[in-house]
Amino acid sequence: METKAHRIVVVGTCASGKSTLVEALRSRGLDAYACAQEHSEVKTLWKHLLPDHVVFLETDLATIRERRSPNWPETIFNLQITRLENAKAAAKVVVDTSMTSVDETVEKVLAAFGPDDRFVASE
Repeated sequence: METKAHRIVVVGTCASGKSTLVEALRSRGLDAYACAQEHSEVKTLWKHLLPDHVVFLETDLATIRERRSPNWPETIFNLQITRLENAKAAAKVVVDTSMTSVDETVEKVLAAFGPDDRFVASE
C-alpha cells in the first residue's frame, strides 16, 4: 500500500539557501520545493501547493551581501522580512543559514521531524 509522502516547502529571504536545501532534500528522496514568498504580496503563497511542513531559512543582511552583492539594498531585505512573517510563524523549523553550513542546515531540518513524519512513499 502506497502512502502519500509529506511535502516540504522551503521559504526564506533571497540568498538564504532555499534552492540548495531543496536540492539536498530531494537528493535524499524527500518531496521538497522552494517558494519565492519573499517576492510576493500574497501572504500565504507558500500554502498554494499544500505543503505538510514549512521550513524557514533566515540569514542576515551581511551574509546576503556576501552571497549576492555588497550593495544589496537593505530596503529590499526589510520588505522581504515583512513578506515572510506568515510563513515563518507556520514553520516547523527555522534555520539561520548565516551561521550554518549546507550539511548542518540539512541535519537541523531532518532532526526537526519525528518518526511520524513520512517523507518517502512506501508500499
